[in-house]
Amino acid sequence: MRITFHIDRLVLEGLAVSPHAGPALSVAVESELTRLIESGGLDVPHGISVPRLSAPGVTLDRGATPASIGTHIAGSLFGGLSQPIDGPAQTPGTVTR
Repeated sequence: MRITFHIDRLVLEGLAVSPHAGPALSVAVESELTRLIESGGLDVPHGISVPRLSAPGVTLDRGATPASIGTHIAGSLFGGLSQPIDGPAQTPGTVTR
C-alpha cells in the first residue's frame, strides 16, 4: 500500500518559528509521521482526499527544538487521522461546493 500526504498549510497558532527552523521542523514532521504510520498502521479508505484535518493541540516545553516540535506535531496529526474526518472525505480530483 502506498500512502501519499501533501500538507498544503500547517497552522501553528501561538508558536514563533524562525524561518531557518522551518526545514528542520518539516523533516521532523515527515520522519515521525512516516514512523507512526508504518508502526501503528492507519485504517484509511482507498483513494480519499481530506480537505481539512483537525488535530489535537500540542503542549511544548520552553526552548523546544524544531526537531522535537516536529515530532509532537506529527503525533498530533496522526491522532487527528485516527479520529473521524471533519466533513466529507473526497475522492482525489473532486471539488466540494
